[in-house]
Amino acid sequence: MARDIVLKERWQLLVEKLSLKFSDGDPLELDAIIYLVGVQELGQYQRKYKKDEKVNLMHIAICRLLEPYGYYEFDFFDDDGWPHYTVKEELPPLKAGEQTVLMKEAIVNYFVEKEFIN
Repeated sequence: MARDIVLKERWQLLVEKLSLKFSDGDPLELDAIIYLVGVQELGQYQRKYKKDEKVNLMHIAICRLLEPYGYYEFDFFDDDGWPHYTVKEELPPLKAGEQTVLMKEAIVNYFVEKEFIN
């Protein structure tokens, strides 16, 4: 139970910090934060992305976020600098709520690792 409370507190802090930095005060949703992780991982900040590229950015983020859990492994950067991952282990079937908790936990851990929150 204490772990859930810590996750909830860290998630709220992260949403507040990112929302102040990247939105007009409206709290960012999970998908927006995943997108931001994708942009961070790609490292190409000063450009506009097409719709399919935005989907790819989210895929990059999910792979990177779930890499520490053993589901993906970084493979290589392509000629355009996009990272590619291979599947190491299929994700188990998760209910929607379980998926959300897993992603929030992975995102919080990512931003703790990046020293954006502690």
